[in-house]
Parts: sequence; structure tokens; C-alpha cells
Amino acid sequence: MERGIFSYIIRHSLRQQIMLTVLAFASFPFYYLLLDLPKQIINEGIGGGDGPQVLFGFELEQIPFLLALCFFFLILVFLNGGFKYFINVYRGAVGERMLRRLRYQLIARVLRFPLSHFRKTSSGELVSMISAETEPLGGFIGESFSAWFYQGGMLITLMAFMFVQDWILGLAAVALYPIQGYLIPKLQRRVNQLGKERVLNVRRLTERIGEAVAGASEIHANDTSRYELADFSSRLGKIYSIRFDIYRRKFFIKFLNNFLAQLTPFFFFSIGGVLVIVGDLTLGALVAVLSAYKDVLAPWKILLTHYQRTEDARIKYTQLVEQFEPPNMIDEALQETEPEEIRSLDGRLVASNVSLAEDDGLKVVEGASLSVDLPKHFALIGPGGGGKTEFAQMLARLVSPTGGRITIDDKNLAELPQAVTGRRMAYVSQEPYIFAGSIRDNLLYGLKHRPLTDHDYDGEALTARQSDLKESISSGNSTSDLNAQWIDYLATGAESIDDIAPHLHDLLRIVTLEDDVYQIGLRQTIESDEQDDLSKLVLEARLSLRDRLQDPSFASNVELFDKEKYNSKASVAENILFGTPLGPEFEIENLGENPYVLQVLKNVGIFDKFLAKGHRLA
Repeated sequence: MERGIFSYIIRHSLRQQIMLTVLAFASFPFYYLLLDLPKQIINEGIGGGDGPQVLFGFELEQIPFLLALCFFFLILVFLNGGFKYFINVYRGAVGERMLRRLRYQLIARVLRFPLSHFRKTSSGELVSMISAETEPLGGFIGESFSAWFYQGGMLITLMAFMFVQDWILGLAAVALYPIQGYLIPKLQRRVNQLGKERVLNVRRLTERIGEAVAGASEIHANDTSRYELADFSSRLGKIYSIRFDIYRRKFFIKFLNNFLAQLTPFFFFSIGGVLVIVGDLTLGALVAVLSAYKDVLAPWKILLTHYQRTEDARIKYTQLVEQFEPPNMIDEALQETEPEEIRSLDGRLVASNVSLAEDDGLKVVEGASLSVDLPKHFALIGPGGGGKTEFAQMLARLVSPTGGRITIDDKNLAELPQAVTGRRMAYVSQEPYIFAGSIRDNLLYGLKHRPLTDHDYDGEALTARQSDLKESISSGNSTSDLNAQWIDYLATGAESIDDIAPHLHDLLRIVTLEDDVYQIGLRQTIESDEQDDLSKLVLEARLSLRDRLQDPSFASNVELFDKEKYNSKASVAENILFGTPLGPEFEIENLGENPYVLQVLKNVGIFDKFLAKGHRLA
């Protein structure tokens, strides 16, 4: 990734930044006319006398002339608002696309991190950096260049207008800006340094919280709660001191800006008033200059704020790049390369003088060698912590050796793309990770390498897919369709995706999980809207089961629910509900306090009988 945020922006959004700049420059002539028109309305439209006035070659009386100028003013207001609206919307789209690109790149880099890096960096810290810390960068990227050109151009236009009205007033308007331009960046620089310290300390706090959560049992077992709280108190106190210092300096900058901004109207009222009195300046020109100066404050403040955001974004981006460039990252080409043919890994597996060292230099595996003719079963044995797990991970290409090499059929394992190692090698650790989703999704996870067949879209779905594809290309994201057929069912021996279920059953039977999965399935709820076919099969199974229970050998042991009969095998509450509670208010232990149930008992005349029976039991 680019080391600086501006080089990153130029590389990926140069055309869009140029478009925003062109739009900004195109709006300035209309903005100047909008500033100048009030002066003409006052001096010529209102105070121009009763004679006819010429507008675009037409002679108009005073009132039509005034109304024409006002109508023209309204058109200019609409045009300038339209320019601002389009620039802001386009700027937002550019920023969001770049934010999407940045997050995608960071996530892609996480997938290339060496496994050892995850032992030093918590998942919460990575999630926070990718989601929360990148959020401000999206808005900044959209206006990174256009804000300088647009707001700066508006400021220059306003200054030029004031100089045209009277050079003395123009000079008074710009007199204090060099002072602000010199002082504010110097004061802001320290605020930016404090912001960088704040980010680093918040990250350390987040990491420390993660440690406390993971080590909660050790904290309780060793009675170190007070020590841990003292540690958190110290860290929170440091963050407080930094943030308080930031507030002091930031609001002092605002105070200085506001004070200097209010000095300029003093010059206008005094100097401009004298010029109007002596006749060197018209009242309309003074009003126009005062109105223009009121508009000057907005772009100037926006430019100062944008400078602060620029420095903040530059620091955030630099810190992100540093965090997402750990040493020994997996080469991107190994993930992207797709060989024309993926052959089986047969031949001789050879590990020659393989070593693995941690970041602190401690060698977990040193000088290990192995030679096995594949295919063959073999075992790596040794004491706990003896390096057998790490050596197995190196054989599976999950960890890269720091010394020596591993080859299969004279092919260096480190140079094989993941398309080969990921589809011809399998690794199951003692603590496998189960992804969110169904059991079927997890069983088939190892077959989702690339989309095999496209998904058929039509109508609105096709339009939405084309729009998503266009945005993915614009944002530099993956263009693969998540709804495509990803499962390589041929690798399981199935002839189609519909024939894969028996193969999954065989796998579950081999690992003795078939009964467990079956029991889990019986406890699940079927979504009838999404699984209509399965719902029909379950209903058919119910009828079949009911018929089987009519057999004399079962009938005496099973009593079915019948709404016309009291079921003696069920409790009173279960007979009342005649079904499964769908909320806590209808749980069996809460029925005695449920107003609806109590009212039903009163309506059918058995409330007093139940109450009397309860008294006798008590």
C-alpha cells in the first residue's frame, strides 16, 4: 500500500478528484455574479430613479427592472445551490467508494498475515482499526483536494469582489488572514501529535481489556482484581490527560479564530462608514461588502477545519499502514494465482534442516528433517511444546519455516499457490474453528474455492446485480458473485449439487457425528417461508408417525393431543396451552400470573376450583 494518504488518493481516484476540481472552478463565475447582484438591486433597481433601465438589450421601467433583477438573483441562488449539491453528493460517493476500497484492502491483508502475528494482535483490535478508525478517512478522501479548491476558490472570489468594490476595504478584509495562516498551523501541529498519542493509548487500552476478558479466570483465582483496576485507572487517566490537553488547545484555536474574525467588521464599520460619508463609497457597495464578508467566514473556517482533518487523516492512515504491514506476509500472488490444472501432491515429501524461530529469536523447531514417499500414513510424536504442532503446520504450509525448505516431488512448498495447497492438502487442528452458519455450510466450507457457475438473474435482480458489479469495479473490490455456485461438488464424487447430501451423511458417519447432527436437527425450528418443501415433509412424517402410534403395541403407552379431550399424560398447564410457549409470559411457571390465562379460567368457571385446590395443596 502507498505510504502516504495523498499518494493513495491520487492513485485510486485521480479522475474523480479532477472532476470535482473542474466543477468547483465552473461554479465561481456564478458565485461572483450572486455577490455583485445585490449591489445592483440596491443602487440601480431601487435607487436608480424613475427612468427606464437597460437589461440584456431591453429597456424596462423601474419596477419591472427591479423584479427582473430579483428573478435573476433567484436563478443564481438555484444554480449555486445546484453546484454545491452536486459537488457534495459526488464527493460523498467518491469518499464511500474509497472507504470501501481501503477496508477491502485491509481485510485482504489480514488474510495474508502470518499465523504468528495473530498471537500478538487481538481480533478486537483489528476489527476496531478496519471499522472504526477508517470511518473518518472516507469523508476526508472525498473532499481531500476538492475542499481546498472549492472553498479556497470561494474565498478568493469573495476577496476579489471586495477589492473591486474598494481596495481599502479589501485590504482590511485580508489583513488578519496571514496572521491566522501562520499561527493556526503551528498550534494545530501539537494537537495532531496529541491525537496520535491518544489513538495509540486507546489501542493499548483495547488490547488490555481483551487480555482481562481472556484471563478472567486467572484474575479471580489469584485475587488480582485490584491490581488490574489500578492498571486500567492509570491507562484511563493518561487518556484523560491527553484528551483534556487536546480540548484546551483546540478551543484556544477556536477562540483565537473568532477573535480575529470579529476584528475585521470593526474595520468595515469604521473605515467603510467614513468612506460612505465622504462619498467615496456607495451604501450599496458597503452593504455588498458586508454581505460578502459574512460569507467569507464560512469557507475560511471550513479550510481551517479541513487542515485539521488533513493532518488527522494523514496520521491515521500512516498508523493503519504500519499496523497492516507485518513482516513475513503471505505473497499476494500465492493467493491470486489459479493454475490451469491442479495435480495431486504425489511423490516424495522432504523436509531438509527445517527451523522455525519466534519473533524474539527463540527457536521452536531447529534442524528437523523428514523424508516420506506419498501417499503414506505417518505420525509426528513428541512431548507437549516439543514443536510437533509447529512442524505439522509447516508441512501444511500454514507457517513458513525461517530456515531450511520443504519440498513435494522436488517442488518447493513455499512457492506453490494456495490454489494447490488449499485443495490438495488438509489440516485439522485440535481446536478447529466453526464459522457462523449452518452445519452444512461448515461441512462444505473446504469446497468453496472459486465460483464455478454463474447465478441466473432476471428483472430487478439482474439490474441490482449489474449495479453491484459496477460499484465493486469502481471500488476495487472482488467482482465474484456470492450467489454463484461455489461448491466444488465434483470433488466429493457427486454428479450434481443436489446429490451431495449422501456424501455429507457418509462423512458424518465416518466421524461418528451422524446421531449428534440428527438430534440437533430435531431441536431446530423450520422457517416455513424459506423451507416450504421441508415443512411439507415434516407434516407428512407427523401423519405417518401418528398412524404408527395407533398400533396396539404403542397405543397404551402414548396419548396423543386431542382438543376435545384432557390429556392425562400432560400437566394442567400443558393442557391449557395445547402447544409450545412462544414467549416468557406463557412459560408454564408464569401462567399463574398471566392476566389473559386467569381471565380464560374465570370465563370457563374453573378459576375458583383451581384456587381452592391450590389452597388444599399448600
